[in-house]
Amino acid sequence: MRKTGFFLFGRGICYSAGMNKIPSRAHPEPRGEQTRGAPGDRLARNANHEWRERLRNLTSPRLNEFGIDPFGLEPAFLKEALAVTSPVYRKYFRVQTYGIENIPAAGRCMLIANHSGQIPLDGAMIAMALMLDSPQPRIVRAMVEKWVPTIPFVGPFFVRCGQVTGTPENCRRLLEWDECILVFPEGVRGISKLYSQRYQLQEFGYGFMRLALETKAPIIPVGVVGAEEQAPALYNAKGMAKLLGMPALPITPTFPLVPVLGLLPYPTKYHIHFGEPLLFDGDPEDDDDVIGEKVDLVKSAISGLLHKGLKQRKHIFW
Repeated sequence: MRKTGFFLFGRGICYSAGMNKIPSRAHPEPRGEQTRGAPGDRLARNANHEWRERLRNLTSPRLNEFGIDPFGLEPAFLKEALAVTSPVYRKYFRVQTYGIENIPAAGRCMLIANHSGQIPLDGAMIAMALMLDSPQPRIVRAMVEKWVPTIPFVGPFFVRCGQVTGTPENCRRLLEWDECILVFPEGVRGISKLYSQRYQLQEFGYGFMRLALETKAPIIPVGVVGAEEQAPALYNAKGMAKLLGMPALPITPTFPLVPVLGLLPYPTKYHIHFGEPLLFDGDPEDDDDVIGEKVDLVKSAISGLLHKGLKQRKHIFW
């Protein structure tokens, strides 16, 4: 029998009998931190030539006369948001990437990552890594929970930056447009887990693998180290979360004891590991047993990246 479901709420991933690694393209090493400016005129005046070039080339081919794509992405807004938020990436979380040259310079692909940290900053850091540190800047289209677009201010911001509600139809369409898709197969199970469960991968959904098989999209496993410690959850107040219409309500050492500042994540150092692209062959309509074998291979690849990252890092904060 086949289980239904997609990225965030589905049972897991699919994988076919044959798995082939796609040769990585040779890229120059990502350049170091660039000088940043503020949005608008100040950005143009103060940013160096190389930074402006990266922003200029960051666009989407399906924009209407208002500069917006069918899903609400506004590249012009994204560039301004990137200029404002880049210090969070460079200075606050001090993100360090490994294997980012494994990201294809163009064409459809799926980034499959572990999810953690109570706040979806891991997705933002992955997206910023591809725009700021990848040899060829790419816009990432993250598949987000269905309730995210309903959050005041945050929902519209995510939409304008290119994030999309995680449905099979939306993902299929974006892959057909050769977009770069970010998926967290653990969904809420991953991001809301307790600190005692840190770096323990939760059950994966299968939907993303079925779409990878259907669209022949390569999968790049991604292991994020550092997000688990940014907001260590000691308890999940599920009853209160249900009353508030939220998937989870984590209790951390600072929240809700410190009402506002307690929501700020700790300045942990992020280490993002990108594995080699994997291409799976097979029937996207296969039973879950067949698909699950392929999912386990992706899950194992991510687990390996996490193990390597945890072994290499010196400390939570550096």
